[in-house]
Amino acid sequence: MTHHARVLLEIARDPGVRLRDVAQTIGITERAVQGIVADLVQAGYVTRDRVGRRNHYSLNLDRHFRHHTEAHAPVRALVELFAGLESLVQGKPADQ
Repeated sequence: MTHHARVLLEIARDPGVRLRDVAQTIGITERAVQGIVADLVQAGYVTRDRVGRRNHYSLNLDRHFRHHTEAHAPVRALVELFAGLESLVQGKPADQ
């Protein structure tokens, strides 16, 4: 999975996540995460809103992937797939 996809998933898990925490979770530098988030914002996958001293992120779940092999699928499919997998690993049904 690409770093862009991993950053998207971390934002989906916690829209108020600090980029420092995303970097630590996925094992890349904070600077790399900042660049990825800038790419995702520019491409319309993520919206960044300032809330006090922190950023809050929103995903455009209906936006389709850029690469032609995944262009038929919206971001929602990736988020739902991994949310379902996380639930299975934790021993809970995906719809809880």
